[in-house]
Parts: sequence; structure tokens; C-alpha cells
Amino acid sequence: LSVFFHFQNMYQEDFRNMTEGTRNSSDSSSAFIHTSTMSAILVTVYSVAFAGGGIGSITMSFVLLKMSTLSVTTTAIINLVIVHSLLLFTVPFRLHYYVKKKWVFDMPFCKMVSAMVHIHMYLTFVFYVITLVIRWLIFFQWKDKVEFYRKLHAIAASAAVWVFVMVLGVPLFYFEYGRSGLYNNTTCFKFHKELQHKSVKALNYTLIVAVALISCVLLGLQILILVKVARKFSTSLCSHQEFWAQVKNLIFIWVIIIWFLPYHLFRAYYIQHVSDFDQLESYNEVFLSLTALSCLDLLSFTLSGS
Repeated sequence: LSVFFHFQNMYQEDFRNMTEGTRNSSDSSSAFIHTSTMSAILVTVYSVAFAGGGIGSITMSFVLLKMSTLSVTTTAIINLVIVHSLLLFTVPFRLHYYVKKKWVFDMPFCKMVSAMVHIHMYLTFVFYVITLVIRWLIFFQWKDKVEFYRKLHAIAASAAVWVFVMVLGVPLFYFEYGRSGLYNNTTCFKFHKELQHKSVKALNYTLIVAVALISCVLLGLQILILVKVARKFSTSLCSHQEFWAQVKNLIFIWVIIIWFLPYHLFRAYYIQHVSDFDQLESYNEVFLSLTALSCLDLLSFTLSGS
């Protein structure tokens, strides 16, 4: 009898361990909200961004090394290379998570990887706007050329932008990002509970309106400039360098409209319906992943000879 009860206890313990293991594995898999289709889309988008962005950043770095002067536009492109490189550094960790469906790194690192996509998007947006404004100043002949006479001036101007972003953005992400709820250590990029706060909602709506308005203004001004150029060189439009220079400005604007604006427009809907169903969070992640494709801009610049 003692032997029988001994084996019975062993069987019950093994069965209990198997049940707990099954429950833990199911909890872990259920915490990963993305379906196989969504995971495949995210892996594909980030893989394209990583490959194309990496090639573009390396190629553009060699091009920039050959330049003897530092215009404001060139300085903005250098900063774009740095911004894209910082994002590309975090992409392999995202890919690992989407493939393995489990976050194996620390949660603070998860927050940093998650925040980097947003930081990259808004910094890229800022440098695009700076570049377009400078090129338009030259077009309207308010400035013959906008150039830094010393490299130290270019470094100081770039540092001012980075310090401004870090002073405003980094403390916000560090102290507030992912602080409102309890999150599973094996899941990442799932901080939707922050949107329950009115201050977070207000910040998101402000960014959405700002990006949408600025995008419309940029597109409108560029169209007016193209119309003005077309009227000036109506007889031989395609043979003038000024026309093609303005057409190349559209690369910046189309990147904003195609890759940045859809995320912000969907974000407005997502904020209102974030708690309606879990799959909405996957759609938000897909729209967010599209912003990473802006890393392909440097590759397009080099291929087009800009």
C-alpha cells in the first residue's frame, strides 16, 4: 500500500506540473496578441527597413565624407543618417520578438526599443521640415546659399536640436512610458494602458494635429512652387535644373504623407477605441512599423542622385 500511495503521489505531482506548464505556456502565448498574419507583416516591414535603411545609411555616409563644405541641408542629412542608424540598431530586437513571440530581454530595454520608433519618427520629421524650409529660402532668393562656415557651427546647431529633443522627450519616456500598469515581462511594445490618462491623450492629439497641419502646409507650398516654376519655364520645363530640384523636394513630403501621416490619422481612431478589441492594437503596431520605412529615404536619395 505504501508503494501504491507513493506512485499515486508521484503521478499527481507530475500531472500538476504538466498542467501548470501548459497554463504558463498558454498565458505566455496569449500575452502575445499578434496573429501569424500580423507577425509576418511586422517581420517583413522591419526587415525591409533594416536592409534598405542599412544600405542607404552606409552609402550616404561615403557620399558625405567626400563633401568639403557643410550646408544646412547636408548637416540635416548627416543627422538623418544618425537618427536612422539609432533606429536600425533596435530593429533586430524587434524582429527577434516577433519571430519568437517572447521578450527575453529586460523591460527597461523594451521601453527603450519601443520609444526609439517614436523618437526616430519625430526627429526625422523635424529634419525634413528644416531641410525643406532651407531649400525654399534659397528658391525665393532670400538666401543665395545657407552654409556653415565652420564645422563647429554645424555641430553646435545639430547638438542644439538633439539637446532640445532629449530634454523634452527622454524624461517623458523614461518616467512616464509604461508606468501606468503592470505589464508581462515576456511581452513588449504593449503600453496601451497609458492612453487612459487625459494628459497622454492630450499629448497624442496635439502631435496628431501638428503633424497633419504641417504636412498639408508643406504639400501646399511645394505645389505652389512647382506651379511658379512651370509658369516660368513653360516652354522647356523638363530641361531646367530648378524644376527637377523642386521635384526632388517632393521625396521628403511624400515620405511624410505616405509613411508618417497614416499612422497619425489611425492613431486618432485608436485612442478612442483602444479598449474595444485586442486586434486593434495589432493594427496600430502595423501602422507604426510603416514609419520605419522612412529609413529608405537615404537609399532613394543616392539612387536618384539627389
